[in-house]
Amino acid sequence: MFEVIHTTQFSYEAPVTRCLNQVHLTPRTFPGQTVYQSTLVIDPAPATFQHRKDYFGNDTATFAVIEQHDKLTATATSLVKVEKRPLIPKSSLSWEEARDQISAAADDSCLEASEFIYSSPFVPALKDLAPFAAVSFKPGCSLLAAASDLSQRIYKEFKYDPKATSIEAPLGDVLRNKHGVCQDFAHLMIGACRSLRLAARYVSGYVKSGPKVQGAQASHAWVSVFVPEIGWVAFDPTNNVMPAENHVTLAWGRDYGDVTPVKGVTLGGGLQTVEVEVYVNLVQ
Repeated sequence: MFEVIHTTQFSYEAPVTRCLNQVHLTPRTFPGQTVYQSTLVIDPAPATFQHRKDYFGNDTATFAVIEQHDKLTATATSLVKVEKRPLIPKSSLSWEEARDQISAAADDSCLEASEFIYSSPFVPALKDLAPFAAVSFKPGCSLLAAASDLSQRIYKEFKYDPKATSIEAPLGDVLRNKHGVCQDFAHLMIGACRSLRLAARYVSGYVKSGPKVQGAQASHAWVSVFVPEIGWVAFDPTNNVMPAENHVTLAWGRDYGDVTPVKGVTLGGGLQTVEVEVYVNLVQ
């Protein structure tokens, strides 16, 4: 069982008279992950607060603060149990066969996955992505083996550097400069898969800290690749692992923009600074 505490604080150079925000801070419940409790505390207290499910089935909250303030803090606390993930069934399905099945909407799951083969705001269709992907996706190679090789290559060839980039960094810069953070590496792997018309989606969440774990002190991100007849298979290119019981899933979508933890608009405020703290604690 994990206790996840995620705090985001906005500080403004001038008073904000009102703001409207949307947050994805409640972890998902699905087979293998159960959310026992999740609370969200906003300071100053919001005048309105609503919960809903978004298009992708993520828990989403919107709130409005209409009193003047120079700081805004959102603290989410969740108790989540993550089961040990079962072994992924072996599959010799080639990536070309998978691509063709998804394109033809061979069954309902392929049809549903097909919406993740297209470019999205943070993952544009860049001409350099297909050659980058081709190194791993050799003709006739199984989709699982190729995706695993791609994840390993990103881990080995790209430097994790929190100060090197921001989420606004263009994907082309990440590919060219070969450094970034977990969001960049997730976008890169997704873009490479989509360049071959394979379905890949962005997963946001948290990872338990460890000796060689990167991205544990903030929101983390990884990738799920759709494999026909198996389903979605997760890869964490930042840490060269397949997410298991140490990864807590928060939300998923086409890219970071669909699952941004906290975003909104303000009236006033001027320049702002954002501080994020994440704690993933193992509890009984």
